[in-house]
Amino acid sequence: MRQSVVRALSRPLVLAAATAVLPLVSAAPVAAEGVVVGGFPVDVSQSPWTVALSSRDRFGGTRAGQFCDGVAVGPTTVVTAAHCLDEEVLSGPVEQVTDLKVIAGRTDLRTAQGREIAVRDTWVNPGYDSDSNAGDFAVLTLAESLPENSAIAMAAAGDPAYEPGTTATVYGWGDATGAGEYADGLRGARLHVLSDALCERAYPGGGDGEYRADSMLCAGEVLGGRDACQGDSGGPLVAQGRLIGLVSWGSGCGRAGSPGVYTRVSDMLTRLGWDRAGRAPQDGA
Repeated sequence: MRQSVVRALSRPLVLAAATAVLPLVSAAPVAAEGVVVGGFPVDVSQSPWTVALSSRDRFGGTRAGQFCDGVAVGPTTVVTAAHCLDEEVLSGPVEQVTDLKVIAGRTDLRTAQGREIAVRDTWVNPGYDSDSNAGDFAVLTLAESLPENSAIAMAAAGDPAYEPGTTATVYGWGDATGAGEYADGLRGARLHVLSDALCERAYPGGGDGEYRADSMLCAGEVLGGRDACQGDSGGPLVAQGRLIGLVSWGSGCGRAGSPGVYTRVSDMLTRLGWDRAGRAPQDGA
């Protein structure tokens, strides 16, 4: 699942606009069974909080205009990666993307399943640092409410879901092989939360980026093979039934020694001032 305008740094994991497609930073071979590199098919009913960000005007209609993913955390609130709304990605300011929508309840992007809901408002973290990719989150407010039980709870600081070794699942419609082969259907991949020490060794700074434990989380497999990939940016990393990360950046897809890096949801909650249960105030916290 990872194609990006570059996973950000090494590569933010978002698709480039059809008018300005950028190459993958790396297309190294990976062990893959499908999207979300090394993944498996998922019916959206199993993860109803996973949504696709869409603009047919900017990204074409082949896959319903999908270019990033997002996560429903309330009836009208979706969180995603800040870099997904960058001018470079959208070929202009997000305010000029008049057909920006969230696609919910759709497993296969080629179908008319589910709903396409207009985005009423966008808010990008003003503290987002595009150089380091720290604080990589944004909030979308929808024009209509999602169905009940479509939202997922967010894990606050100290939640055991963040413990190294915890099994987690990443979801998305991105690159399935690391070679630009994008999925039409939703995929998932099971990973493990990795220690901050391991992530800091993997990304000490320089060309491959710098891991910052206060605002980032990393997950994958020590030997590689399972990972998010381009096109998965903003999608959910879920552990123990709670949202712990948003797909953000990394080096290659599924490479040994180069785990995926995610926005740490507990840091996002603190910066947003949302309560410890991870509920958005506008959604009735």
